[in-house]
Amino acid sequence: MLAKCMRRLVLAGLALGIAAHVATAAQTLDLIAQKGTIRVGYITDEAPFSFKGKDGIPTGYTIDLCGKIADAVTHKLPQVKRDYVEITLADGFDAVKSGQIDLLCGAVTINLARRETVDFSQPIFLTGASALLRKDSPEYLQILFLDKRPTRATDTKSPSASIIGVRSATTTGATLREALGSDVPKTRVVDFPTHQDGLNALENHKIDAYFADRALLISLATHARTPSALAIGNRLFTHEPYGIALRRDDSAFRLLVDQTLTGFYQSDDFPQTLKTYFGDEGAVLRSEIMTQSIPE
Repeated sequence: MLAKCMRRLVLAGLALGIAAHVATAAQTLDLIAQKGTIRVGYITDEAPFSFKGKDGIPTGYTIDLCGKIADAVTHKLPQVKRDYVEITLADGFDAVKSGQIDLLCGAVTINLARRETVDFSQPIFLTGASALLRKDSPEYLQILFLDKRPTRATDTKSPSASIIGVRSATTTGATLREALGSDVPKTRVVDFPTHQDGLNALENHKIDAYFADRALLISLATHARTPSALAIGNRLFTHEPYGIALRRDDSAFRLLVDQTLTGFYQSDDFPQTLKTYFGDEGAVLRSEIMTQSIPE
């Protein structure tokens, strides 16, 4: 009798667990309807992808894409309002997982480790990691990141005080340390809370290079005190597909997101959006994005 009771309890527990899983498994649109709000999380220091404009309003390439998704949601749920939530990259994935935000928008690399916590849209951008240097940065860094040919054999050696900055909580720090390897053991890697902090340190000669995705570095350099004193690396150390993070195990919401992105990619407005944020590189970028996009 006791064994039968225990078995019933175990089966009941399993049934409840399955029911709870089904009830909570990724019904993002239902949750948005219940809250009456779609919460768009955005990272503020990742221009031109996501940043605050002079008026304090979130703007950027990824913000525009997330805005299109929010439009699609409000088309289905007209009563729903839109709320932008400022968040850090370090906290963003947990915020998506917990339901604090419905979308995470910024320069967010899609990788398998992050997909253990969140899901992603189809790729929205393709880039790779390189470095921003001063033109008087050590010769070996220019050789490493700019593919510059050494003038002397000793130029390839790193000085003892050489420091390279990275943004904390990104995938680029590990990539940089792996790229440096044992060839430059005296080079230190230092984390910064924001890209702007890294740029300031580079311009103030506190570091010798700043390592990040090249698309971010291009924008960062334009905000430097003296852009002409800087050089952007042309050697890429990674392949970085960006995406919009959303909750796992919600095929319906992800389908809505990807349908919205594909529709926008195929529209006449998409080239102008790319030109707005990336200038003359927009035409090339569109071709790259379209080759990775999901067709109708």
